Amino acid sequence: MTGATASVPAPLDVARVRAITLDLDDTLWPVWPTIAHAEARLQDWLAVHAPAACALAAQQGVVRRIRAEVQAEHAGLAHDLGALRREAIRRILVRAGDDPALADAAYAVFLAARQEVTLFGDALPALQALAARWPLVALSNGNADVQRVGIGRFFQASVSAADVGVAKPDARIFRLGAEAAGVPPGALLHVGDDALLDAQGALDAGLQAVWLRRPPGTVPGRPGAAHDGHVPHAPGAAPSCPVVSDLQALCGLMGLA
Repeated sequence: MTGATASVPAPLDVARVRAITLDLDDTLWPVWPTIAHAEARLQDWLAVHAPAACALAAQQGVVRRIRAEVQAEHAGLAHDLGALRREAIRRILVRAGDDPALADAAYAVFLAARQEVTLFGDALPALQALAARWPLVALSNGNADVQRVGIGRFFQASVSAADVGVAKPDARIFRLGAEAAGVPPGALLHVGDDALLDAQGALDAGLQAVWLRRPPGTVPGRPGAAHDGHVPHAPGAAPSCPVVSDLQALCGLMGLA
């Protein structure tokens, strides 16, 4: 995330923290390789079941244009990345002359592959340490499922934008995270990689926040790469919260090192 100006962050009051919400994509794993892998699996499936759609989707810029169309026409579904992708697949099928009824099966292939993530090296040790001390709740705008990913044992609950109808940085999703954790917003700490969606959104909702800002070059697809409709954000001024470079540093900040 570039362009954020320096500011003096407010200190973290660890004594107030009774639960933690964690972002998923680009916080626990790099999302762009995951999406690229899922899109490749989708193309393989289309090659067998809808070859005309596969050929159309392989043309440079076609998928991007269709997804932009869908996002513009269905702004009310901005919180539901799965619904937008499913509709984009349906449109590709229609324009290629293939059966649009295949969209659900095609999306299921994409979604299954989207759960095949490669965790950052610091993710499992941090999850183990944090979960031993505080209840953890996954809080994501994406459509990864911590159970299918294989880390569900660390989480008390999951809150996804698609399920609750609002996305970060809307204060309501953070408050729902607090409800899922069983604590008031002021007792909740949110940790995520996006300065605007995660850190500033959490602060505006009355939570404490830690901005996970991994060094340049350590997150494939960053900086500036869009994934599933998201682009990394940097507000005009850096959020007034602690910043850590990795999850090991987060554990140290929390007194677990």
